[in-house]
Amino acid sequence: MEEQNGEDNRELYALLNLSPEASDEEIRKAYRQWAQVYHPDKYQDFHMKDIATENFQRICETYEILSDSNKRQIYDIYGMEGLNSGLELGPRLDKAEEIKAELERLRKMKERQKMLTHFQSSATILANMSVPHFLDGDGLFRGMAMTSEIQSQLSKRNAITIGGNLAVDGNEGGGAATALFRHQISQVSSIEFVASSGLRSLIGVQASRNLSSHSAATMGIAMSLRDGSLNLSNLWTRQLSETASGHIQLALGPQSSIAVGWQKKDERRSASGEVKIGTGSFDTSVRYTHRFSPNSLGCIVGRFGSSSLELEVGGGRKISKFSTVRWMYTVGIQGIFWKFELYRGGQKLIIPILLTRHLNPVFATGALFVPGSLYFVLKNFFIKPYYLRRNKQKALEKDENSSTQIQEARAASEKAQKLLQNVATRKRNKQLETGGLVIMRALYGNQRIVNNLNSSSETSFESTSEVIDVTTPLNFLVNDSGQLKLHEGVKKSGIMGFCDPCPGESKQLYVEYVYAGNQYKVCVSDYEELLIPQSSHVI
Repeated sequence: MEEQNGEDNRELYALLNLSPEASDEEIRKAYRQWAQVYHPDKYQDFHMKDIATENFQRICETYEILSDSNKRQIYDIYGMEGLNSGLELGPRLDKAEEIKAELERLRKMKERQKMLTHFQSSATILANMSVPHFLDGDGLFRGMAMTSEIQSQLSKRNAITIGGNLAVDGNEGGGAATALFRHQISQVSSIEFVASSGLRSLIGVQASRNLSSHSAATMGIAMSLRDGSLNLSNLWTRQLSETASGHIQLALGPQSSIAVGWQKKDERRSASGEVKIGTGSFDTSVRYTHRFSPNSLGCIVGRFGSSSLELEVGGGRKISKFSTVRWMYTVGIQGIFWKFELYRGGQKLIIPILLTRHLNPVFATGALFVPGSLYFVLKNFFIKPYYLRRNKQKALEKDENSSTQIQEARAASEKAQKLLQNVATRKRNKQLETGGLVIMRALYGNQRIVNNLNSSSETSFESTSEVIDVTTPLNFLVNDSGQLKLHEGVKKSGIMGFCDPCPGESKQLYVEYVYAGNQYKVCVSDYEELLIPQSSHVI
């Protein structure tokens, strides 16, 4: 596909066939030329008057912007977005630097307003189920836990987070509420104050600082409001490479521990591991995730320690722009589990299901392969055909919308050419009488199609929806001296009488012309300068 920096702030120049460096006099001259053709008073026919009015309005709006030095500077820097940004023009804004500064001030003000009203929420629901308890008549649900928090950006440096959790396990339950205030001291350091009431009533403070571009440290202290005990924590992280990082965490208190971990992540895979040694405990965990595609992944997790020994495998799939589902299979000393997870935005639903507490090899094998086999059957015979039909339907709708836009653009260009026809014919006849420049045929559109025409010796051309005939507007643009110039860096589809017949595709302009009794042809890319006649174009 074809790209060009500054395309958005060149369209108005293309409309008047001007260079972005055009002088005020050149702008006025171009405006008068186009206004004479499209002025509604020149036409008596009602239909032609409507066409002229529509195009005359475009010409006047363009001239209003390009003839005003302040508006033109804003347009050159930021395009139409800059003009529509709410910038207040005045005599003091007479330099590009001043305009940039004012636009930046407005942008920052809008960002601050956005932050003041910006809230982020997240929630997690955990529902524990047990098949053995259900078979014993004790019910399927064994416990639930819910957590929720809302974060608000009070200002550029300050943010507050308020959350709570509620847990029920059998006949026991409890909850807690937490509030956290975060202040960004500088670009490299911040401080957080936290208070919690309920099962874990505490107050604490935590400070973080970037020690270098590759390392950071966090230190915190918290005091329990129940027994007055203190907990100290230290965390050091370092970037080991572009895709890998490591950390060391030290905790001192009633349950002291030290943990060393690492993680590595790239586009297709990620891996992490941690070893944690505490007072009377030892835990090790390793996790590996592989992305098979942007929408699907598989993972394997191993945990080993003084109170755990389990292996977890599973996978997930993105089912929409904001939603992902995962299924995990866990086998360990606590039994065999299925775990279903649903992620949507910041919301999570996690459902662990205990299948059995006995490690029966046959049952464990069946619990692993039966759901996997069921998924592949559903995927190949139901899910995949459904998505294929849906994507096909979306592609058809997109093609229809694109086709409608192209048809509308073609209709607009045909209307513009209709009004150019008389002047273009008069100019063409005058050039024929003097042996000057006459455009015999000009085609604009798909680069492959147009380039094939230029490289072949054939003169016939089959009509296609990806190419338009622009002979009339180019004859109109021939000046009295018998020359035609299209400026460099200006997309040709913006010229009056042109349109984009194939959005997203690279385009070229093919021109056949005669001059002084000789035949010529030339082919140029969308943003390339065209200056004719040239002796190098002779056939």
